[in-house]
Parts: sequence; C-alpha cells; structure tokens
Amino acid sequence: MMLIVRWFINALALMAVAYLYPGVAVTGITAALIAALVLGLVNAVIRPILVILTLPVTILTLGLFIFVINALLFWFVGEVVPGFKVNGFMAALIGSILFSIISLLTNWLLDTKKK
Repeated sequence: MMLIVRWFINALALMAVAYLYPGVAVTGITAALIAALVLGLVNAVIRPILVILTLPVTILTLGLFIFVINALLFWFVGEVVPGFKVNGFMAALIGSILFSIISLLTNWLLDTKKK
C-alpha cells in the first residue's frame, strides 16, 4: 500500500515541478502517473548501472556527475513518456533537482508520520 502512495506522491511531485518550472510540462495526472512509474523503474534499473560505469568520472568531479546522470535519465523519461515533456538538458537538470527535493521532502514527511 505504501508503494502506491509513494508512486502517487511522486506523480504529484512531477506535476509540482511542471507548475514551478516552465521547462518541464505534464499534460495531466495520467501522464504524471505513467512518468512517475517509468522514472521509478529507470532509477531502479538503469541508474545503478550508469553510476557504476561512470564511477571514475564521478570520483573526479567529487560526485557532481551524479547530477548529470539524474538529468539525463529525467530527460530520457521526458522523451519516452507521452504527455511528459522536458525541454533540453538544462530543463532536465533543474527539473530533476526540483523533483528530487520535492520527493525527498514528501517521502520524509510520510516516514515521520508513520512513526
């Protein structure tokens, strides 16, 4: 049950990012739900592989290359999911940072309310 709640909250976070930043667009709640699902799957499957493959670059940049990986994956989901649009790399970078902050805060609030 908690997985579904987090999925819905991440979809709302995507809609909040689209509201706050004009470089990201979501056409509706259905597109946001699909994008949140695909983003979750991409972050669970592809992101760890990319992090391991780019570990030397990540170490050289003191971890800042993780932002690039997150932005590229966010941009990729924007290209794959209809109804979810990301306008370029900088929009993906800012959108992924906003999405991460909003998701972090909402998931933290869920965890504190559960305890």
